[in-house]
Amino acid sequence: MRLCIRGWLAGAIALLAASLASAQVFNMPGGQTSLQFVSVGDPGNVADPATGLGAVGYTYRMGRCDVTLAQYAAFLNAVAQTDTYGLYSPGMATDYPTVGIAQSGSPGSYNYSVIGAAAGGNNMPVFDITWGDAARFCNWLQNGQPTNKPEGIGTTETGAYTLNGSNTPSALLGVTRNAAADYFIPSENEWYKAAYYVGGGTNAGYWQYPTKSNSAPGNVLSTTGSNNANYGSADPTNCLTPVGYFAGSPGPYGTFDQGGELYQWTDTPISAYGYPGFAMMGSAWDMDGGYLQSDNTVWPWTPDPAAQYYFSGFRVAEAPEPSTLCLLATASVLLGGTFLGRRMTRKV
Repeated sequence: MRLCIRGWLAGAIALLAASLASAQVFNMPGGQTSLQFVSVGDPGNVADPATGLGAVGYTYRMGRCDVTLAQYAAFLNAVAQTDTYGLYSPGMATDYPTVGIAQSGSPGSYNYSVIGAAAGGNNMPVFDITWGDAARFCNWLQNGQPTNKPEGIGTTETGAYTLNGSNTPSALLGVTRNAAADYFIPSENEWYKAAYYVGGGTNAGYWQYPTKSNSAPGNVLSTTGSNNANYGSADPTNCLTPVGYFAGSPGPYGTFDQGGELYQWTDTPISAYGYPGFAMMGSAWDMDGGYLQSDNTVWPWTPDPAAQYYFSGFRVAEAPEPSTLCLLATASVLLGGTFLGRRMTRKV
């Protein structure tokens, strides 16, 4: 009997782990970047004394790269046949000279595809993203990436963020991350820590640049240089570079492009010059190198959370995956409280 129970338990754990993996992995076809995460540890680290940012009391996972054009097009094709909440912007097809996303068809049967002649175009970061677009993408991930289902409850409007049609600046500013969120827009502190914290302890200090360096990175288009980033119009033809292109210049936890390329949304509300919004971090391809520095990385004015800017992109953060003990406990509950042949009891 105990052997059978052990077998059932092992099977339940395997099924549970498989279901979590299938629901939480966004795979792309060959040649296209999949959604990948790196672990950001050192929980309880101190804030950067220069900015007051970066203290995070828990381990979490940060998107290795920005969300790409191909990933976002897959999202649009899954939920935006009608595009109730304007997840697509015409600027996605026109704002850059060699790459973008095109919309074809008519309301109810829209289709989306990556366009342009740039090498690696599918893997370039998506742009013209509102804060609401990023939150709805996270909700879609949270809900298991459903396909052929319109924008609404269970796809884009509930999950990591409860939006329920929020699409104006004031309505979006009232939206906060839900406690059970697995996928979310990183907070200002989560984003800053992944970009600049040295790591290896709780008081390890901060790098000045998000390339593990206190020296300004170069903007030479090289996949092997140890301290490069896409800023200062490094590529005057394409403007953007494929995510992770500067493979020799990772951040302290293994992220790429947290300096240059595109500004990235966070879900931390801020107010500058009397205008409320959400913090946007990281600089862009056409900014000078000073904006990559840790003490100058926040966009200098408050962006409208409902606006689609040519320089606005995003990356996704993820809560830590369940531990083995959590999987065991969950499987035990599924088996009526039986744990390796012994009945689990709880003191009250």
